[in-house]
Amino acid sequence: MRVLMVAPGTRGDVAPMAGLGNRLQNLGYEVAIASNPAYAPLVVESGCEFRPLPGDLAGLIRQPAPGAKASSAGVPTFWRKLTEYMDDAATGTLAAAEAGADVILANSVAPYAYDIAEALGIPAIGAHLQPTEPSAAYPPVLMNSARSLGALGNKIIGERAAAGPAPYDAPSARLRKELGLGKQSRAAGERRRRKAHATILHGISPSVLPRPADWHSGLVMAGYWWPAVKADWQPSAELVAFLAAGPPPVFVGFGSSAHIDPAFILEATRRAGVRAVVQGADGALGDDAIGIGGVPHEWLFPQMAAVVHHAGAGTTAAGFRAGVPAIGVPVYTDQPLWAARIASLGAGPQPMPYKKLTPERLGDAITQAVSTPSYAHRAAEVAAAIAAEDGTAPVLGALEDLPSK
Repeated sequence: MRVLMVAPGTRGDVAPMAGLGNRLQNLGYEVAIASNPAYAPLVVESGCEFRPLPGDLAGLIRQPAPGAKASSAGVPTFWRKLTEYMDDAATGTLAAAEAGADVILANSVAPYAYDIAEALGIPAIGAHLQPTEPSAAYPPVLMNSARSLGALGNKIIGERAAAGPAPYDAPSARLRKELGLGKQSRAAGERRRRKAHATILHGISPSVLPRPADWHSGLVMAGYWWPAVKADWQPSAELVAFLAAGPPPVFVGFGSSAHIDPAFILEATRRAGVRAVVQGADGALGDDAIGIGGVPHEWLFPQMAAVVHHAGAGTTAAGFRAGVPAIGVPVYTDQPLWAARIASLGAGPQPMPYKKLTPERLGDAITQAVSTPSYAHRAAEVAAAIAAEDGTAPVLGALEDLPSK
């Protein structure tokens, strides 16, 4: 079976799909992944075929440093650029599907994949890293907030948010017209699939976010999909020496969401009296800190005293897997939800919104994280629960249940 995964997001969206694709490849499936060109090496190294989606979403959504003035272009300009990006991604998805696929696995920001699958006469299955289904159990992730509105409020506002305008509406409508499909809005398509209990697989651990009671039967909490491990990867001698030279340091990194001046971070870690590993910086940053580029989280995080991150779905999962305390610094969309889950599970202090970040606040939070034994204890318990889960098995079940040609 030829599986096409559509992931028009950032690295945090692509890496779990590449890991899942690697596992499916090893089980005899032929897997291609459509994503931005920046992630071609990640896809190829996982053993999957790369198919391009034009653009660079990470560059489009990257945030300014805390306290810095945002772009004067404003929301309308950002919305226009995001719609243009999604339009290019929709065109790229069509080309990727026409190159050969028996089934499409589409993430939450690729609803046009369903239109393409309909036109090609192949099935499409949701493969989400965020809980986008309206539910009483959580507020809608598009609100950029984890503040619960109450069971009824969460459900109603979630339904309204799902039916509201989105940057992939116009691309979906254009594709349907070009492909000769009947007129149907993106929101109407989602309502139809919801009514039919269509399958959406969620690469989320039920130990981190229990499956909501009001989800329909097609919504599956599969468990995490872990990035593929590069067999020949080796850490730098400089990093190994730094880790061995003192007590476990604290990791600080914000992925594709933002970049913070290392001096800002070092002011915070030195205030807390901890050594630091700073992602996005280069080499030695003094005797008490080192800058790194891309280092596998599964290797690095277990060696940390705590991890500070943007609370993206994949990085949050890696922190839980490592069993170390975490501090969530959410920037946008689903990140407030995951940051809140860290605190709710007792694996770290309360979230610190990125826009309110200061060296003093971050330093105090780091001190709290490394000096509260219960955080490490709960983090280890969550890690043990996650280790017993197999996120690939439900995906295999869904693929095997597809009707044969």
